[in-house]
Amino acid sequence: MSSRRELIFNHAILTLFAVIALFPMLGVAVKALQLPGLDVSTFSTAWRDGHFATYLRNSVIVTSVTVVVSGVLSIMAGFALGTMRFRGASVLFLLFLAGLTIPTETIVVPLYFDLRSAGLDNSYAGLILPQVAMSVAFGTFWMRAFFRSVPPSLLEAARIDGASSWTTLWRVLVPVGKPAILTMVLLTSMWTWNEFLLPLVIVNSDEGLRTAPLGLSFFQGAHKTDYPLLMAGALIIAAPVIAVYVFLQRQFIAGMLSGAIKE
Repeated sequence: MSSRRELIFNHAILTLFAVIALFPMLGVAVKALQLPGLDVSTFSTAWRDGHFATYLRNSVIVTSVTVVVSGVLSIMAGFALGTMRFRGASVLFLLFLAGLTIPTETIVVPLYFDLRSAGLDNSYAGLILPQVAMSVAFGTFWMRAFFRSVPPSLLEAARIDGASSWTTLWRVLVPVGKPAILTMVLLTSMWTWNEFLLPLVIVNSDEGLRTAPLGLSFFQGAHKTDYPLLMAGALIIAAPVIAVYVFLQRQFIAGMLSGAIKE
């Protein structure tokens, strides 16, 4: 009886927090659709006037390249720091951790001048490289924690079979670590997609390179009082991230729990 009460209580708490989390999004949808009537023309108007096709394309390019490059680098760095013992490993790991502690606001100005001197401002490379660096810091930390949770017997079995470190990583550990990797991909995708400050500083003259959050900001400035149009634009920008999360939610939960049980 007590376990049943505990289960009901837990579900009630989760339902409450779900309502709290979804209520703002529900309000945005109601305003965008102009309920209780139903008017979807605001979405087509926002799409056309806000140039969201261009902004979404830019965000897809920046996010996709950032996730792929940082993901591969993070897996390799996490494998090295999590399973290998070599001189300077602890210091190297602390350098990666330092990347997690430095706010973007403290480096954005010198970063802009460095990119401008290299001719990378107002370019995809200028948008992607800094976000790859920031994502690798987190990704290495995340993947190191996963690889350290791998049973030593699995690594020993791979070595006995004659597998190299490269083969062990990509053919043995990566398939096993799919939930942790997909969780890292999901988090990196959301952070990169929602990044606002770096595109604002780096893309200062080429409107065609604006990302979705940056484009939404300029769209908001041009339609300050047209709230249904603003809400429609916000939903357009949020839709891809929501879709990715819904698609990967099971892997996300499994990845968050990976490493909780060790051999």
